Amino acid sequence: MSKGWLRFRDLKARNIVRNWPNLKRKVKYQGFPPGRMTGPNERSWTEEEIDEYRERCPVEGPEPRGAAKAKRERRRKAAAGADVTTTTTTA
Repeated sequence: MSKGWLRFRDLKARNIVRNWPNLKRKVKYQGFPPGRMTGPNERSWTEEEIDEYRERCPVEGPEPRGAAKAKRERRRKAAAGADVTTTTTTA
């Protein structure tokens, strides 16, 4: 039982895609459903298709490597240094 039909503008409003090239990349490389042609220049998806896709999406990305890892570690060290509070007493 289908909940309803979604068009490109609906996908964009839900922050699933930003533009048509982004949608094409998601279909080609990330397993996004291609939808179906519901008119001569109209592509639509069911809400169920989109919900299933979102359930398959990972919550987190892979561990950073190389320069990204080094940058993250520098940020963590800087944040840890900023969290340390020192108290000074004046005589």
